[in-house]
Amino acid sequence: MAAELFFTNKLVPSTSTSSSSSVQQYQNLTNNNSSSSTCCSWQGLYPTIRERNSVMFNNEMMADVHFVVGPPGGTQRVPGHKYVLAVGSSVFHAMFYGELAEDQDEIRIPDVEPPSFLAMLKYIYCDEIDLCADTVLATLYAAKKYIVPHLARACVNFLETSLSAKNACVLLSQSCLFEEPDLTQRCWEVIDAQAELALRSEGFCDIDAQTLESILRRETLNAKEMVVFEAALSWAEAECQRQELPPTIENKRLVLGKAIYLIRVPTMALEDFANGAAQSGVLTLNETNDIFLWYTAAKKPDLLFCTKPRKGLSSQRCHRFQSCAYRSNQWRYRGRCDSIQFAVDKRVFIAGFGLYGSSCGSAEYSAKIELKRQGVPMAQRIIKYFSDGSSNTFPVWFEYPVQIEPDTFYTASVVLDGNELSYFGQEGMTEVQCGKVTFQFQCSSDSTNGTGVQGGQIPELIFYA
Repeated sequence: MAAELFFTNKLVPSTSTSSSSSVQQYQNLTNNNSSSSTCCSWQGLYPTIRERNSVMFNNEMMADVHFVVGPPGGTQRVPGHKYVLAVGSSVFHAMFYGELAEDQDEIRIPDVEPPSFLAMLKYIYCDEIDLCADTVLATLYAAKKYIVPHLARACVNFLETSLSAKNACVLLSQSCLFEEPDLTQRCWEVIDAQAELALRSEGFCDIDAQTLESILRRETLNAKEMVVFEAALSWAEAECQRQELPPTIENKRLVLGKAIYLIRVPTMALEDFANGAAQSGVLTLNETNDIFLWYTAAKKPDLLFCTKPRKGLSSQRCHRFQSCAYRSNQWRYRGRCDSIQFAVDKRVFIAGFGLYGSSCGSAEYSAKIELKRQGVPMAQRIIKYFSDGSSNTFPVWFEYPVQIEPDTFYTASVVLDGNELSYFGQEGMTEVQCGKVTFQFQCSSDSTNGTGVQGGQIPELIFYA
């Protein structure tokens, strides 16, 4: 997860000075050797109970309990106030005021990181949620442990917002651990649609064996089986290191265990199997021979591997024109850009575009397709496609599906090179409903060849939802 991601949400608007500055002002008073009367009347500086309460955050003044937080060698002593903590957490209430309460002046918490514990206390004392990518998972753990549900929900929202193919596998593992089904579902949506990116991410190698098996079982993975096989070997090498085993072929097979049979090796292209899996050394000689027979023999041997290809995902198409046409002098291409802006109300993954072809018989086109967000390219590809002279659309695909977040406008562009006379769309719509997803369209300043909302090119967006 990118370290630069940062999130701050003040639950209760402050009427004057923020609670963070309240703490700083109080510390300035004490550090500057102010008179005892000034220090004793600090309460008059802050008009609300929230601001006065915030002064107590991480403050020794009136502290009646202390926490030694963090693992051995990395502890931090944190002051606390039982009443405030009990108001903010039922666990702290039971700890300090319940029937089994123990009168302890110092409580050790070795399983929570100090920054995350302080983030939780900041919420309890100040009504402020202050999250960053480096500590959000540990903060979620603390919020779950001490039953602080609103903070836990904010952590989950932060994780959903920052979810991508790079961290989806790790977050899938954590979401199952924390029993967050909504986050789990979001992770699966990303992993399914951007499976090859997710499987090749560094985070994939950090998941536990149970999460590995759940991914390998996944029917809707949108990935070549050779990519799945290579990802499993990368995970096995990392697992050997975690278990302090030499990363030999034998040990990789050992740590994979029965998960190896969740890889649908017989569904690979024969060339991929022969040049990749068959020469990896991970398969036994008998397994390799039987799989070769599976490809070639009329009487196929029984295999422990699943022989049925994954279903993958079915793509959907958003068609933004109600009709198309052609005229003797349109549509012409001279290296100019056809472009349109769009936004969605739910996260989707754009896999490619549907484009028109020649209106003068069959022809081949070269297309440079591109997706941008706020002027920054997210994906681009140069690809050729063949049109048969009909008014149908012809799909062109990005190398990987591109994650599109809701309520933000993106720019879809294409520069075409080929037969200058082609079909073009008419009666364009500003809003199109595709299943559960609503697309909105507006004109793009990048469009220099006449395409707009009402007519032109890029008639379809191909996507996974």
